[in-house]
Amino acid sequence: MNSLAGIRILDLSRVLAGPWCTQTLADLGAEVIKIERPGSGDDTRSWGPPFLPNSDGSQSQEAAYYLGTNRNKKSVTCDISQPQGQALIRELAKHCDIFVENFKVGDMARYGLDFASLSAINPRLVYCSVTGFGQTGPYADRAGYDYAIQGIGGLMSVTGERDDLGGGPQKVGVAVADLMTGMYATVAILAALRHAEKTGQGQQVDMALLDTQVAMLANLGANYLVSGATPTRVGNAHQNIVPYQVFEVAPMADGSRDHLILAVGNDQQFQKFCLVANCPELASNPQYIKNRDRVVNRAALVPLLEAVLLQRSKADWLAALEAAKVPCGAINNLAEVFADPQIAARDMVTTWQHPLNDNLRLVASPIKLSLTPVRSDMPPPSLGQHTDEVLHDVLGYSKEKLAVLKSERVV
Repeated sequence: MNSLAGIRILDLSRVLAGPWCTQTLADLGAEVIKIERPGSGDDTRSWGPPFLPNSDGSQSQEAAYYLGTNRNKKSVTCDISQPQGQALIRELAKHCDIFVENFKVGDMARYGLDFASLSAINPRLVYCSVTGFGQTGPYADRAGYDYAIQGIGGLMSVTGERDDLGGGPQKVGVAVADLMTGMYATVAILAALRHAEKTGQGQQVDMALLDTQVAMLANLGANYLVSGATPTRVGNAHQNIVPYQVFEVAPMADGSRDHLILAVGNDQQFQKFCLVANCPELASNPQYIKNRDRVVNRAALVPLLEAVLLQRSKADWLAALEAAKVPCGAINNLAEVFADPQIAARDMVTTWQHPLNDNLRLVASPIKLSLTPVRSDMPPPSLGQHTDEVLHDVLGYSKEKLAVLKSERVV
């Protein structure tokens, strides 16, 4: 049995932060009823290319983006702009444990689907709202999206190459504010669910991308608050540890440049690195023995290390450093990632027989539980695929009632 078997979630979220949260909960065994707009569905269904290739190699209309964020869910279409659609959502909410939405502040209240309205008919309901700036504060009415949040929340000020080396504002390659908000929302929902199970009282979870982005500044946020000094971009280096960055190594066989990551996390590892690198004079130099001194003397030490690393190939360095237990790593592209034997050994790719393509490969959940394994069902292959099933099984709707709702384009 899965960990969250028996828990039902009504998911009115779209795009990434909310769906990432409900996908994680679905992985853990919750039944997720994903409400989508009739005719178009979640915005990400059309966010491509790339789109899933059909078996004959032609392009379908199923975007990879959507497929990567909606596994283990049931797709139900419902037009919540219609009173009948709103009534349908209220009926479903009576039979659910969790409700997730990411509409603009105030939209759910206009539809009669806000926390106050739904908790009145289901006091145990855990109600999670995901917005850019939260339910309160001077920015509450603003639309917030990941790119802007990375900028407003400070992440882009510390991401990218140093300004004196031609750097400038740079976002992260994936939507980390969305993804981290989804993960924080998952944690908060599970905590609220435990409270509801103990007391019978649900509550509202107010998740904001900006709050999450500020929280995930982590050591850099603490650095600023403690010191008052504003952190800046340092490229691939670390603000608090040296040497902890990308270094160029000897060229590849074809003469092209090559690199590796050296991540010396403590003084003992620095001593080991110096032994492997045959530079004992650096290990005994008072300016470099302690990390705090290496950080202060970064400008003098790093050029010395750059010269040392250039003397050997990446393969040579990785073998020697790994043998000495000095943290290091290659910099893989995604083709190399998914060809990595460790990724295969950890079952991080799942293959399904999708109606459009019988060899659909997608990233799997990273969660590994010894007693309650995660679920692994493909994303809903078609929009509204489970509408009849859910409305019949959960609400007991007859075929005749379903036909009326369809004729009126409510579902």
